[in-house]
Amino acid sequence: MRQADTSAWSGILVYIECRQGKVRPVGRELLAEAGRLAVKLGADVYGAALGSGMEAIAGQLSGCPLARLYLYETEDEYSPLHYEKIMTECIAEVKPSIVLIGGTQEGRALAPRLAVAFESGLTADCTSLDIDDEGCLVQVRPAFGGNVMASIVTRFTRPQFATVRPGIIEEPCAESCGEPEIVRAAVRQAENTFRILDVEEREVSGGIADARLLVVAGRGVKKKEDLEMLRELAALLGGTLASSRALVERGWMPPGCQIGLSGSTVNPEYMITCGVSGTVQFMAGMRHTKNIIAVNTDPDARIFEIAHYPVCGDLYEIVPAMIERLRAGKGDDLIDIHI
Repeated sequence: MRQADTSAWSGILVYIECRQGKVRPVGRELLAEAGRLAVKLGADVYGAALGSGMEAIAGQLSGCPLARLYLYETEDEYSPLHYEKIMTECIAEVKPSIVLIGGTQEGRALAPRLAVAFESGLTADCTSLDIDDEGCLVQVRPAFGGNVMASIVTRFTRPQFATVRPGIIEEPCAESCGEPEIVRAAVRQAENTFRILDVEEREVSGGIADARLLVVAGRGVKKKEDLEMLRELAALLGGTLASSRALVERGWMPPGCQIGLSGSTVNPEYMITCGVSGTVQFMAGMRHTKNIIAVNTDPDARIFEIAHYPVCGDLYEIVPAMIERLRAGKGDDLIDIHI
């Protein structure tokens, strides 16, 4: 891997994922995080958006800390070679020290291509970012099956590439910022690449990522049949049943119901965890939940470190009591069951 003159690279470039003239939420999340990092660096934030309907993009980024916004009007559907070419040229012009990309299907395809093009490092699926004393990006992500958190630094090459999972950043852009400089460019479709001729849209029912309340089953559930008890609790509360990785690996719950870095990132208003110990990879996928009730028999369970209402007790006693109160119309004082 080559070494770069790091002093020649400055600022943070965010790849703003768009579709049909609309900014995806992860774009605003990354811009908010870039703004926080830029304050520590004393640097500017730049954005690059590709696709159709680019004239509508700038207005959707009001309040984001952008110094300059590059808008590339081109075909909307993601094309690996085409998007790589545009972003490679953009990075070569801007020369950012850091490039942030959403950890989406599109971002995970694009980021490694760009890292290879610039012979630099890439850290995927970061859960948090920071700046060290030398001005390098500290990229934090779970390692060894989610048992430890690794801090990764790219010291000798530029740009520093990182992908960040959607929903990991707690707050979107909110501060009042000045209008960015707009750079517009029309781009032709690259030659000799595949083209998408048609797109068929299908309605998809909301999953656990969209739920306002989640009841989460963990390793403490003894039998698959016992999930019906938790499913009833979720139904009575108007919520959805989810699970930790342990129950997915047992084959008791489908992968789409798994919370964590190897599953879904969720930010519900309320979460009731039942028999969940709280591994690093699980908590990274739900740490911004606003109200967490954790039920576990182990007083040292890691989930209690972030729970707003830690309940040290047996879920097989507590959950039936909660269901009984809900059936009796006494749901307002559920937390008094065991505290």
